[in-house]
Amino acid sequence: MKTYLAAAAAILLLTACGDRGELRPAAGRPLPPQPAHAAKAQTTADLLALPPIARPERVDEPLKRSEEREDDRFDLPPS
Repeated sequence: MKTYLAAAAAILLLTACGDRGELRPAAGRPLPPQPAHAAKAQTTADLLALPPIARPERVDEPLKRSEEREDDRFDLPPS
């Protein structure tokens, strides 16, 4: 019974720490320095944006209709 209460308390504490306000640097602390070859300093939105590699696009086209597959020379039976 104590473990259930402890787990419930932990869940309540974790749900209470989600802040939905705007992110700003800590008081008295600046944003990270500007990259060496960047044209301008990065904003908070720039720092939070995901790079393209985080969600790559699909490059192969799934088969639209049933087609015979080409012979694959690497498709070998187990030895």
